[in-house]
Amino acid sequence: MKKNFITCLSLLSIMSLFSCSSEKEFNNWGDKLTQYVVEDYMPAKDYIWNWNEAVFLKFAVVRCENNIDKDYLLPYIQTAVDSTFRDANGRHPNAVISGLGLAYLAQATGEERYREKAFEIFEQYKNIPRASNGGVSHREEVIELWDDTVYMVGEFLMQMYKLTGNKEFLQEAISQLKKHAEKLEDPKTGLWYHGWDNDTIPSQDPCCQPGWAENPNRRNNEFWGRGNGWILMTLVDLMELLPENDEDYAYLKASLTKKVNTLYPLQDEKTGHWYQLPVYPGEKGNFIESSSTAMYAYAAAKGIALGILPADKYMPMIERAYVGLEANSLQPAGEFLKMKNICDGTCIGDKEYYYNRGIVDSRAYAFGIATMFYDQYHQLKAE
Repeated sequence: MKKNFITCLSLLSIMSLFSCSSEKEFNNWGDKLTQYVVEDYMPAKDYIWNWNEAVFLKFAVVRCENNIDKDYLLPYIQTAVDSTFRDANGRHPNAVISGLGLAYLAQATGEERYREKAFEIFEQYKNIPRASNGGVSHREEVIELWDDTVYMVGEFLMQMYKLTGNKEFLQEAISQLKKHAEKLEDPKTGLWYHGWDNDTIPSQDPCCQPGWAENPNRRNNEFWGRGNGWILMTLVDLMELLPENDEDYAYLKASLTKKVNTLYPLQDEKTGHWYQLPVYPGEKGNFIESSSTAMYAYAAAKGIALGILPADKYMPMIERAYVGLEANSLQPAGEFLKMKNICDGTCIGDKEYYYNRGIVDSRAYAFGIATMFYDQYHQLKAE
């Protein structure tokens, strides 16, 4: 059914979703974004051991695992990891994710130094402060659970599973997902609030809005767009590694389905994007946000590829996102392309806090996410 539905989607019907899309065409925009990062925006020698950069590194690893441009991207991964080898650590969730590069190189090259360093990262990860329910804290000086953490530690743990075949790494990733969901997930919509405070100590993060956790639930009250994207991507990446008869598979499937069902009607039909705060589409002060749009579409496309989501229901949503990103959130960067409509790095606050975050056009995480969606989309179309 998946193939038949995709085949029947004519180019005319897709392009008619956006009258402006026929006026601006890009040739292989996934490659042009990739080349912009590798050759201009973030050459491998300039890699920083941090989450922003690591999301693009994740994309490069996935392409190499699928033997796409491996001759081009494997040297990039190795140079990026080698240049930060002394800085490599797992003392904070935002540092842990870069460890996926070490785990991948240990498997791809067989070099013991990468394996040893990857396990060193894991040992440091185990010493990160925990909340009362065992969830990994996103902060060091106070104990807080943030939705970002699930992706940042989960992708490293999944890569460690690929390296070792030890399912305990997957079980730890799923455990963290569940522990964070316990405090952050809204049972009605399936969407996650951004953060929860384990104690009464005020947040020490100057990026956060003061007093965001001063309420009976000790959490903020908004569903941040990219924060929910981290969760969706984690869910489908986990299910890709699990057999359908695994004891956690049904939980992950139900979680993905509820979230996508909630988000589907919130997509902006004109631009194909979701908004910074997706539950208030079109509200004054809200804005379309490209990184979360690519995240939701990536998760839905991968969900279809895994046989979890029905293509006849969700493919139109994915097509709108693909055409919408191309028409509204890509822009020339010399001979390459870069993105726009990206919410800058974001901490926790109220509605106005999220509406007032900076909108930028150059962030490694956005490029990584968009190119992962690009590849997943075309893989789905080829099936």
